[in-house]
Amino acid sequence: MNNDAPPLWPGSMTAGRRVLDHQIKLHRWARNEPDRRFDDVFNLICDRATLVVAWERVSGNRGARTAGVDAVTRYHIEERHGVIPFLEELRSSLKDGSFTALPVKQAVIPKKNGKVRYLGIPTLRDRVAQMALKLVLEPIFEADFYPSSYGYRPGRRAQDAIAEIHRFTRKPSTYDWVIEGDIKACFDNVDHHVLMDLVAERIKDRKVLRLVSAFLRAGVVELHGGFAETLTGTPQGGVASPLLANIYLSVLDRYFSRIWNTEMNPGARRQARRRKGLPNYRLVRYADDCAPRTQREVLM
Repeated sequence: MNNDAPPLWPGSMTAGRRVLDHQIKLHRWARNEPDRRFDDVFNLICDRATLVVAWERVSGNRGARTAGVDAVTRYHIEERHGVIPFLEELRSSLKDGSFTALPVKQAVIPKKNGKVRYLGIPTLRDRVAQMALKLVLEPIFEADFYPSSYGYRPGRRAQDAIAEIHRFTRKPSTYDWVIEGDIKACFDNVDHHVLMDLVAERIKDRKVLRLVSAFLRAGVVELHGGFAETLTGTPQGGVASPLLANIYLSVLDRYFSRIWNTEMNPGARRQARRRKGLPNYRLVRYADDCAPRTQREVLM
């Protein structure tokens, strides 16, 4: 019998079931053990099923037609290289530590107000690696995220955040004032050290932490062709960036939740604050857009 035959890569359905099973277990463990730090999850990132699902999600996105700094698109992989050889090379580089995140390619998107939004487009290879990272980290951190957070989360949309605000403002004697806030250049100003400390609160696996750090510090090839280091920020356009931003901004949710629980809950505390002329407020957040709700009795 020939034992040197290459291992088989799972099909789409098999890979999907395996990844979902891993995600359910990770989420359950994280939810049941709030202080647990996961120390052996890098192997799940390198798992063939994870990489198959990661490829399908990345290649199924319209952005797969947009190349990064290496000029490789989905067409190049499928028609010239082959998906399985591509994934095998990626898996090998991750496992042997030779994987290096390439710089993102800067792109500009015009905004309605006349300003522009700068995006950082990773290579297709890095997008697949980031998706594999996201598939493993997301169920862990979802156990810690707060109900006030709606942006870039499974099963949650901007419409859900708006619906919650409407629900509170429709009720008499509740929240009739909505104060909208936006964190200026949030993705650009993420402090890497703070973010890595927050990731490390749940992730002990050094290989995973090094991979996250590698994506954060990959750098940018600017429009004019120059290279810029990324000492802060997480690039808009990166697959893992929304998750990392939510981890970073969860500190804001934590603060508002603590204030609510210690100073405004139960109702007797809110009544006492109203008598003193103090506001009662809660937070609804969609990524870096915030809308605290404040009680009418205080502000009118």
